[in-house]
Amino acid sequence: MKASEIREMSPDEMRQKLQDAKQELFNLRFQHEVGQLENPKKLVQTKRDIARMRTILREAETKLQSDNA
Repeated sequence: MKASEIREMSPDEMRQKLQDAKQELFNLRFQHEVGQLENPKKLVQTKRDIARMRTILREAETKLQSDNA
């Protein structure tokens, strides 16, 4: 997922996507341990997507706090 796509979302949508990505990461880790993971790069990509979403969400929260101050 690209950063521009994430920035177009509302904070609630971002939080929901983040929860979905965390659940997907859990499932991918489980598949990896069992030996059923077909594409190991999917694990890395999901971790990066989570980090990207958390960063952009934090930026938005910081911006809201600075605007209210």
